[in-house]
Amino acid sequence: MQIRRATAKDAEDIRRILWDTYETTWKPELTATAIARFESSGNTARYVDTRLRAMRVAESYGTIVGFVDWERDFIDALHVSPLHQHQGVGSHLLAFAETWIAAAGHTGVQLETDTFNRQARGFYQRHGYQETGYCPDEEWHSGFTTVKMAKTF
Repeated sequence: MQIRRATAKDAEDIRRILWDTYETTWKPELTATAIARFESSGNTARYVDTRLRAMRVAESYGTIVGFVDWERDFIDALHVSPLHQHQGVGSHLLAFAETWIAAAGHTGVQLETDTFNRQARGFYQRHGYQETGYCPDEEWHSGFTTVKMAKTF
């Protein structure tokens, strides 16, 4: 597996990974209203178009299997294709981002997930992250609670 900077040709694969993880992780938890709002919003395409140049992708045998996106000391997104989860892709992407964040002079890293997402919470806890706070998740409008997590280097 290789981790590299995303290019324009990766945009569709990144959108596909985002959609697949939405379908398997978030959609089952959302209200019908939130599903309709999200699926008609175009937010996924806008996010990829806006952040593509900053993203790093994990490529395995010519296939994009995951990506990570961060700004300063905050990981905005880490997604692995459901077909490639539990194979170490997420761990490699996380370590890659942490290395760059530390090299930029930050003493730690932060991120957010949702309380219902036990898989993500467990993943980050296994990698040394601690839950540091909770707040209403205003992105989905489905009554979720955001979990703030952090790790000190």
